[in-house]
Amino acid sequence: MLKGDRVGLRARHEEDIPVLRAELYNDVVNASRAEGGPWRPIKPGAQDPRLVVDDRNEGSVPFSVVELDGGTLIGTATLWGIDTHNRAAHIGLGLLPSARGKGYGTDVVAVLCHYGFVVRGLHRLGIETLADNHAMLRAAERNGFVREGVLRSAAWVLGEFMDEVLLGLLARDWNRRR
Repeated sequence: MLKGDRVGLRARHEEDIPVLRAELYNDVVNASRAEGGPWRPIKPGAQDPRLVVDDRNEGSVPFSVVELDGGTLIGTATLWGIDTHNRAAHIGLGLLPSARGKGYGTDVVAVLCHYGFVVRGLHRLGIETLADNHAMLRAAERNGFVREGVLRSAAWVLGEFMDEVLLGLLARDWNRRR
Protein backbone atom coordinates (compact mmCIF):
# COMPACT_ATOMS: atom_id res chain seq x y z
CA MET A 1 0.00 0.00 0.00
CA LEU A 2 1.14 3.54 -0.77
CA LYS A 3 0.63 5.80 2.24
CA GLY A 4 0.07 9.50 2.64
CA ASP A 5 -0.60 11.42 5.82
CA ARG A 6 -4.23 10.27 6.09
CA VAL A 7 -4.95 7.97 3.15
CA GLY A 8 -3.63 4.80 1.63
CA LEU A 9 -3.79 3.73 -2.01
CA ARG A 10 -4.12 -0.02 -2.41
CA ALA A 11 -5.18 -2.57 -4.98
CA ARG A 12 -8.88 -2.74 -5.78
CA HIS A 13 -10.62 -5.51 -3.81
CA GLU A 14 -13.68 -7.34 -5.06
CA GLU A 15 -15.69 -6.06 -2.08
CA ASP A 16 -14.87 -2.45 -3.08
CA ILE A 17 -16.78 -2.72 -6.34
CA PRO A 18 -20.39 -2.70 -5.02
CA VAL A 19 -19.62 0.27 -2.74
CA LEU A 20 -17.92 2.27 -5.50
CA ARG A 21 -20.66 1.42 -7.99
CA ALA A 22 -23.44 2.46 -5.58
CA GLU A 23 -21.85 5.61 -4.17
CA LEU A 24 -19.83 6.94 -7.11
CA TYR A 25 -20.91 5.51 -10.43
CA ASN A 26 -24.66 5.20 -9.87
CA ASP A 27 -24.72 8.88 -8.89
CA VAL A 28 -25.67 10.24 -12.31
CA VAL A 29 -24.55 13.83 -11.64
CA ASN A 30 -21.19 12.90 -10.13
CA ALA A 31 -20.43 10.24 -12.73
CA SER A 32 -21.42 12.55 -15.60
CA ARG A 33 -19.04 15.22 -14.30
CA ALA A 34 -16.17 12.78 -13.73
CA GLU A 35 -16.30 10.40 -16.65
CA GLY A 36 -15.88 12.60 -19.71
CA GLY A 37 -18.76 10.79 -21.38
CA PRO A 38 -22.45 10.15 -20.90
CA TRP A 39 -23.57 8.20 -17.85
CA ARG A 40 -25.03 4.80 -18.57
CA PRO A 41 -26.37 2.17 -16.22
CA ILE A 42 -24.43 -1.02 -15.68
CA LYS A 43 -26.48 -4.06 -14.67
CA PRO A 44 -25.70 -5.65 -11.30
CA GLY A 45 -22.97 -8.27 -11.54
CA ALA A 46 -21.67 -6.94 -14.88
CA GLN A 47 -17.93 -6.46 -15.32
CA ASP A 48 -17.98 -2.66 -15.05
CA PRO A 49 -14.85 -1.48 -16.94
CA ARG A 50 -14.62 1.62 -14.71
CA LEU A 51 -14.20 -0.55 -11.61
CA VAL A 52 -12.84 -3.97 -12.55
CA VAL A 53 -9.05 -3.90 -12.81
CA ASP A 54 -7.49 -5.18 -16.04
CA ASP A 55 -3.92 -6.06 -15.09
CA ARG A 56 -2.99 -6.26 -18.79
CA ASN A 57 -3.69 -2.54 -19.31
CA GLU A 58 -0.31 -0.95 -18.63
CA GLY A 59 -1.62 2.51 -19.47
CA SER A 60 -3.73 2.76 -16.34
CA VAL A 61 -3.14 1.96 -12.67
CA PRO A 62 -6.34 2.10 -10.59
CA PHE A 63 -6.28 2.19 -6.80
CA SER A 64 -8.85 2.08 -4.07
CA VAL A 65 -8.43 4.88 -1.53
CA VAL A 66 -8.75 3.99 2.14
CA GLU A 67 -8.43 5.93 5.38
CA LEU A 68 -5.23 4.97 7.15
CA ASP A 69 -7.04 5.18 10.46
CA GLY A 70 -9.34 2.16 10.22
CA GLY A 71 -8.98 1.16 6.56
CA THR A 72 -12.41 2.44 5.48
CA LEU A 73 -12.88 2.65 1.71
CA ILE A 74 -13.33 6.32 0.73
CA GLY A 75 -12.83 6.41 -3.05
CA THR A 76 -10.76 5.72 -6.13
CA ALA A 77 -7.54 7.11 -7.55
CA THR A 78 -5.95 6.44 -10.92
CA LEU A 79 -2.74 7.09 -12.79
CA TRP A 80 -3.93 6.91 -16.39
CA GLY A 81 -2.79 7.69 -19.92
CA ILE A 82 0.68 6.49 -18.96
CA ASP A 83 3.13 7.33 -21.74
CA THR A 84 6.41 5.52 -21.06
CA HIS A 85 8.22 7.19 -23.98
CA ASN A 86 7.53 10.76 -22.85
CA ARG A 87 7.41 9.69 -19.19
CA ALA A 88 4.07 11.38 -18.58
CA ALA A 89 0.67 10.44 -17.19
CA HIS A 90 -2.55 11.91 -15.85
CA ILE A 91 -4.07 11.55 -12.42
CA GLY A 92 -7.66 11.38 -11.33
CA LEU A 93 -9.62 10.63 -8.21
CA GLY A 94 -13.15 10.22 -6.96
CA LEU A 95 -14.17 10.39 -3.33
CA LEU A 96 -17.32 8.92 -1.85
CA PRO A 97 -19.79 11.60 -0.74
CA SER A 98 -19.06 10.90 2.95
CA ALA A 99 -15.33 11.61 2.37
CA ARG A 100 -15.67 14.91 0.51
CA GLY A 101 -14.70 18.21 2.09
CA LYS A 102 -12.33 16.63 4.61
CA GLY A 103 -8.98 17.30 2.91
CA TYR A 104 -8.50 13.76 1.63
CA GLY A 105 -8.21 14.91 -1.99
CA THR A 106 -5.00 16.84 -1.32
CA ASP A 107 -3.44 13.77 0.30
CA VAL A 108 -4.59 11.49 -2.54
CA VAL A 109 -2.98 13.82 -5.11
CA ALA A 110 0.24 13.83 -3.05
CA VAL A 111 0.37 10.03 -2.95
CA LEU A 112 -0.33 9.79 -6.69
CA CYS A 113 2.53 12.24 -7.30
CA HIS A 114 4.86 10.08 -5.20
CA TYR A 115 3.77 7.02 -7.16
CA GLY A 116 4.19 8.75 -10.53
CA PHE A 117 7.49 10.49 -9.87
CA VAL A 118 9.27 8.14 -7.46
CA VAL A 119 7.89 4.69 -8.16
CA ARG A 120 7.29 5.07 -11.91
CA GLY A 121 10.05 7.58 -12.68
CA LEU A 122 7.77 9.87 -14.65
CA HIS A 123 8.73 13.38 -15.71
CA ARG A 124 5.30 15.03 -15.92
CA LEU A 125 1.84 14.58 -14.43
CA GLY A 126 -1.30 16.26 -15.66
CA ILE A 127 -4.79 16.88 -14.38
CA GLU A 128 -7.84 17.85 -16.40
CA THR A 129 -10.88 18.94 -14.42
CA LEU A 130 -14.03 20.96 -14.85
CA ALA A 131 -13.51 24.65 -14.15
CA ASP A 132 -16.05 24.58 -11.31
CA ASN A 133 -14.40 21.62 -9.54
CA HIS A 134 -12.88 23.85 -6.88
CA ALA A 135 -11.96 20.93 -4.59
CA MET A 136 -9.80 19.29 -7.28
CA LEU A 137 -8.25 22.60 -8.29
CA ARG A 138 -7.30 23.27 -4.65
CA ALA A 139 -5.92 19.76 -4.14
CA ALA A 140 -3.83 20.06 -7.31
CA GLU A 141 -2.48 23.52 -6.55
CA ARG A 142 -1.65 22.60 -2.94
CA ASN A 143 0.57 19.88 -4.42
CA GLY A 144 2.35 22.28 -6.79
CA PHE A 145 0.35 21.80 -9.98
CA VAL A 146 0.27 24.87 -12.21
CA ARG A 147 -2.69 25.94 -14.31
CA GLU A 148 -1.52 25.63 -17.88
CA GLY A 149 -4.66 26.44 -19.78
CA VAL A 150 -8.39 26.35 -20.18
CA LEU A 151 -10.23 24.42 -22.84
CA ARG A 152 -13.29 26.58 -23.38
CA SER A 153 -16.60 24.73 -23.64
CA ALA A 154 -14.74 21.44 -24.05
CA ALA A 155 -16.93 19.18 -21.91
CA TRP A 156 -20.59 18.36 -22.52
CA VAL A 157 -22.01 17.74 -19.05
CA LEU A 158 -25.70 17.19 -18.36
CA GLY A 159 -26.98 19.45 -21.10
CA GLU A 160 -24.37 22.21 -21.15
CA PHE A 161 -20.84 22.83 -22.31
CA MET A 162 -18.33 23.50 -19.56
CA ASP A 163 -14.73 24.70 -19.50
CA GLU A 164 -11.94 22.32 -18.52
CA VAL A 165 -8.81 23.46 -16.69
CA LEU A 166 -5.48 21.83 -17.55
CA LEU A 167 -2.89 21.59 -14.79
CA GLY A 168 0.62 20.17 -14.90
CA LEU A 169 3.46 19.31 -12.57
CA LEU A 170 7.04 18.40 -13.46
CA ALA A 171 9.14 16.04 -11.37
CA ARG A 172 11.79 18.71 -10.79
CA ASP A 173 9.21 21.13 -9.39
CA TRP A 174 7.66 18.43 -7.20
CA ASN A 175 11.12 17.47 -5.87
CA ARG A 176 11.85 21.11 -4.96
CA ARG A 177 8.65 21.25 -2.88
CA ARG A 178 9.59 18.13 -0.92
